[in-house]
Amino acid sequence: MERDVDTGSAHSARIYDYIIGGADHYPADREAGDAMVREWPALPVHMRANRDFMNRAVRHLAEKAGVRQFLDIGTGIPTSPNIHEIAQSVSPDARVVYVDNDPLVLRLSQGLLNGTPEGRTSYIEADMRDPASILEAPELRATLDLTRPVALLVIAIVHFMTDEDDAVGIVRRLLDPLPSGSHLAMSIGTAEFAPDEVGRVAREYAARGMPMRLRTFAEAAEFFTGLEVVEPGIVQVHKWHPDGSGTEVVRDADIAMYGVVGRKP
Repeated sequence: MERDVDTGSAHSARIYDYIIGGADHYPADREAGDAMVREWPALPVHMRANRDFMNRAVRHLAEKAGVRQFLDIGTGIPTSPNIHEIAQSVSPDARVVYVDNDPLVLRLSQGLLNGTPEGRTSYIEADMRDPASILEAPELRATLDLTRPVALLVIAIVHFMTDEDDAVGIVRRLLDPLPSGSHLAMSIGTAEFAPDEVGRVAREYAARGMPMRLRTFAEAAEFFTGLEVVEPGIVQVHKWHPDGSGTEVVRDADIAMYGVVGRKP
């Protein structure tokens, strides 16, 4: 049974959608987004840079690493180009599993399932905090071959996981069943470049029931223990394999995300 969408409370995925110029949000999300942008006017630049990082990472993994399978945790509101569109533009037989626990994302998920005839996409409604519900989902096993490399994507989500959630342990449990040659791609929230501004944005999220856990460089590196980190390493998202396609001038102080990709040996 499809859960009702709570339109009276702001939701992180819908705030993100609003700030990057999407259309699937409600008054509570717009109020929250406007309040956050007042605290940090660079927030839209930061969020678009995060989305651009994800797109570049997917293309890099498909083109350079030959990955044909993707598991996207915390998908959020569908926004073209979606992961399957990028991956299947490189290799039409690419397969993608999307995972989210927001009922609005489920309602809009048909936009994530219109892939190529050669490929396959599926959607799992599950919470990242319960890795077994993802790994044991029949949709996962029907879509991905876990004897072949998979790219695990955890984009802009772990900063909404507190210490008691054990984000590092959860990511590790999701990565453990994946074979050698698999990759982990993450963007990880940090306050190291604009501490005052990001701290104020974090307070706005917390005031709406979404506490944040921002991480240092060393804490971001913990997710990649035992993995072969792909060059250029752990960097702000706008510095990870920039392709010159962006039209905005992005300052380091405008970005509060580390971007990193690692390979499982």
